[in-house]
Amino acid sequence: MTPAALPADWPFKARSSLIQSGHHRFWVADIGPKEAPALLLLHGTGASGHSFRRTAPGLAQHYRTVIPDLPGHGCSAAGFRGRLGLDAMAEDLWTLCDTLQVRPTAIIGHSAGAAISLRMAELRPVPQVIGLNAALGEFDGAAAFLFPIIARGLATLPFAASAITAFFGRPGTVDRILAGTGSPLDPEGRAQYLRLVRDPDHVTGVLGMMADWRLQPLLNRLPQTTTKVTLIASEGDRAVPAQVSIDAARRIPGARLHLLPNLGHLAHEETPDGLSGLILDTLARDGSTGTPHRT
Repeated sequence: MTPAALPADWPFKARSSLIQSGHHRFWVADIGPKEAPALLLLHGTGASGHSFRRTAPGLAQHYRTVIPDLPGHGCSAAGFRGRLGLDAMAEDLWTLCDTLQVRPTAIIGHSAGAAISLRMAELRPVPQVIGLNAALGEFDGAAAFLFPIIARGLATLPFAASAITAFFGRPGTVDRILAGTGSPLDPEGRAQYLRLVRDPDHVTGVLGMMADWRLQPLLNRLPQTTTKVTLIASEGDRAVPAQVSIDAARRIPGARLHLLPNLGHLAHEETPDGLSGLILDTLARDGSTGTPHRT
């Protein structure tokens, strides 16, 4: 998707720009006071930076808040399709931070974005990682073997993305998919995901990420994590059950766990403040994250 294709009311459109960095051209929202400590917000597979539409305004009152679309997602163009896996994206996001001259005081990741956040913290020191419904569990049994193979096969077919957009890019279908996560969302949120699903370039990027996703090495290293980690999990999450975060928190030294009742996988898109109040409280509890900017 090109930025010109976004509607005028797309979240953060007026505060976003295309940044050529390393292998990719990133679409990046950069909001909040530039002199404040920086936060990096990473969305999950299939979403875009728009998913923090309710979260970012509260954070940006105190922190410089940087929100990229992941490579191949939304308006970020993947310059090299072989770099859509966990390790490569973590490396390329650090390159983006270097390009922007940003050293995040905390990385906040939703779903697969939480796994990328933890991998980034392995590559360079990060004071704190906050995971929102963190996707820190592998598929079981045959699915663990078949799922990436199917995604890899689809990613190589020339018309797969167009077929997927035609099949899934209908309002009723997108509504059912979102409801299946435990987060039905409001009409505005549903319309934003419908726009993404209807974009073949976005779908191609999602398939590429799914095909290259290798999570087990990171999971094996969780007990060696040195970063302060807080996992926020929704008890109504039907996509990544809260038990995934419960199990991960037990394996990460010193990890904090916060359970949210009555919310689904996209909890930050359901609540009026996008969980920004809870995130700010979590950041304030850790003195190593720097002094937030006072407005």
